[in-house]
Amino acid sequence: MTDAVPTDGQPVALPPQPPAAPTPTAAPAPPGVPEAPPAGLWDRMREDPQYAPEHLALEAVRRLGPEAAQWAERARAEQPGVSAEVLAEQAVRKFVNHARLSGAVSGAAGLPGAVIDVGVLAWTQARMVLHIAAAYGVDATHTDRATDLLVLQKVHKVAQSARLALGVAAGRERAGALFGSGGQAPLGRVMLRLGVRLAQMAGVRAAKRMFAKVVPGAAIILGTWANSSATKDLAARSRALYRQHGGGGLPEQRHG
Repeated sequence: MTDAVPTDGQPVALPPQPPAAPTPTAAPAPPGVPEAPPAGLWDRMREDPQYAPEHLALEAVRRLGPEAAQWAERARAEQPGVSAEVLAEQAVRKFVNHARLSGAVSGAAGLPGAVIDVGVLAWTQARMVLHIAAAYGVDATHTDRATDLLVLQKVHKVAQSARLALGVAAGRERAGALFGSGGQAPLGRVMLRLGVRLAQMAGVRAAKRMFAKVVPGAAIILGTWANSSATKDLAARSRALYRQHGGGGLPEQRHG
């Protein structure tokens, strides 16, 4: 096992790398349907579940940041004089609607379906945050947006610890590309750990929804309100941040 630095600064032994498993496809989603994270990101998260949120944040900025910037530029050209508040509201409405659908994207039951669902939700939320940033004139492609994502989604309490974890995840990504997986672990345990980390990123209510889905019929009780509620809360935090710190990202102090 390899020691790494988690969010609380104490060394923790990461589990060995898991065996290969079916990877969700990243085919383009129909209009109005949330897209799943790309296949390569699923591979990295499955191989390194402890740092799944960091891998997702890094890939989101790389892949979704330019999309958000282009959307904001196009929207301003099509709506001359439109305010940042109006653009942000448009982004929130779109991605909250996507979040409501994300619990049914996989069509799979049990733990694998639950992990895919919360992964789609976390990816949808990251896309929303980057679009909100772009709406307020913040560079959605800047690497600091990955730090913003982790603090806004409450994976880390402060920007400093988020940056540290992102650095560790980036280093592990490079090492994995050079040397491949470093070991094997039971797939069920890996999927559970991955699901827990992604559910933490997507919100506490999403975590409850994930575990409820493992129990047949239980997820119906929670309904889609869980996803949309967590996403609305994230939208409010994101708008407050980028409205106040347009262009500056997160301050170093704790961000509630």
